[in-house]
Amino acid sequence: MSEFDNRNTYVLNSDDKISELRIADEVIASIAAIAATDVEGVSTVSSNITRDNVNKVGNKALSKGVKVVVEGNNANIDMVLMVDYGCSIPKVTSKVQEKVKSTIESMTGLNITDVNIRVAGVNIDNKKL
Repeated sequence: MSEFDNRNTYVLNSDDKISELRIADEVIASIAAIAATDVEGVSTVSSNITRDNVNKVGNKALSKGVKVVVEGNNANIDMVLMVDYGCSIPKVTSKVQEKVKSTIESMTGLNITDVNIRVAGVNIDNKKL
């Protein structure tokens, strides 16, 4: 477990006598990225992960553009997204915040206090200008 100890992790559950469950920050970031790409109107996470290629990239690539800060049982998520041209940015980002929060909380038991989103661009592929 020495390689795992060198990564940023947090302890989800600890029983001093038997075992300890640790989850790497990259895993939380990957969950956030996958949840975000499930939302209609999200073109990419970090300008390179799309709905179509989310299954083809590794955890390292998925976690780019997502920053996770865990303090105790609370976590803050910062994300960079591109949205599809023509969508309502406030509606899309609100749905992303809800989806990311509920997905991470249900999968990890963490309390997500913030999901901050920066929209870095608009995807105009396949649109006539």
